Amino acid sequence: MSAPHPSSGATSTWLQSIRDRTGEIVVGQDIVVERTLIALLTSGHLLLEGMPGLAKTLLVNTVSKALHLDFRRIQFTIDLLPSDIVGTEILDEKTGGFRTHKGPIFTNLLLADEINRAAPKVQGALLEAMQERKVTLGAETYSLPTPFLVIATQNPIEQSGTFELPEAQLDRFMLCHRLSYPTPEEEEEILRRNMRLGVNKKDGGAVAKTEFDLIGGDAVGTTEDLVAATEAVHGIHVSDVFLKHVIDVVERTRQHPDLELGCSPRAGISLLKASRARALIHGRDYVIPEDLFALAEDVCLHRIRLSYEALAEGKTPKGILNEILEASVS
Repeated sequence: MSAPHPSSGATSTWLQSIRDRTGEIVVGQDIVVERTLIALLTSGHLLLEGMPGLAKTLLVNTVSKALHLDFRRIQFTIDLLPSDIVGTEILDEKTGGFRTHKGPIFTNLLLADEINRAAPKVQGALLEAMQERKVTLGAETYSLPTPFLVIATQNPIEQSGTFELPEAQLDRFMLCHRLSYPTPEEEEEILRRNMRLGVNKKDGGAVAKTEFDLIGGDAVGTTEDLVAATEAVHGIHVSDVFLKHVIDVVERTRQHPDLELGCSPRAGISLLKASRARALIHGRDYVIPEDLFALAEDVCLHRIRLSYEALAEGKTPKGILNEILEASVS
């Protein structure tokens, strides 16, 4: 086994402090915070699937402030245009020339809210920028800030007014995490915290506080800490056995009789990168099978498609993936 990365211990402590800071404001979304950190440390992108009202915007905003990163949010709607995201050139009447107006995509953390409510052309403009990490406006090409992370949310596809993301675009998301409602205990804590918020008095009036008013305080660490954490991920040891398990899982999705679409090579790369980042977050210098099992669903499910026959038989992608995981370690 390779020697431990010299900064991995301090880095995992710093990452835990970010999770603790987020937990002071957001209740019961620790897994989502972990997935956000994994995506940030590996330069991936994260897709969150779930119903509205599950504190996605609050969570991303809290993480960005804890890391002292620039944060923007775009609400995707049917009338949104690509220029509303990437920017455009505007005619300056005084000079007669064009000046560049950069869109909200020029940020560190971009929350693309309800991405599947926008037309495919708009989705494509965002996903192209995600892949190339640059934007062309007129004759000029601009690089996006570093780091640059897109956290997109989508509603269940059966909801009205949604456009399902094509497989090629889904594949560009490193992780797809499915959000669930909080437990009764977590929801009780959410309500109790909300009751304690009070009001904000300003300009002779008052308005009820929200959880967003709690976001603030000094950032946890510096940009150098984030750079060190990103570098520390590459110091995490991956054994040959683990590497073969990843290859085996990806290969089995391509050969399974119930799947008409298996995982792409990006899935294997994402599993390795995410496993190394998760190991670092949990204070380890090496990956273990638990990392693979914990992340396989978020990495693989949005990349596979069941055959019509399997759907007719009532089979599910999650069930097939669990079957593949069990077979790969037996």
